[in-house]
Amino acid sequence: MDNINKPIQSVTIKSTQDLGSFVRTFRVAQKMTQADISGLANTGNRFIVELENGKPTVQLQKVLDVLDTLGLEMVIQRKGRY
Repeated sequence: MDNINKPIQSVTIKSTQDLGSFVRTFRVAQKMTQADISGLANTGNRFIVELENGKPTVQLQKVLDVLDTLGLEMVIQRKGRY
């Protein structure tokens, strides 16, 4: 994961499709396979496929585990500028 320390801009996620697309793009940029992520996150490959495809009923804890495996975290903030 040689690109892991490169800064990324924040991203606004409004749907499971947005999240899945972001995870896929980030994973590929890290030169990791779906199997790599599923092994490191201790989840099944099918879950990674469903997450990247934007399945609306994915388990939140597993999503958080995958994000952590990728060196990412979820931050919740108010919309707009407060």
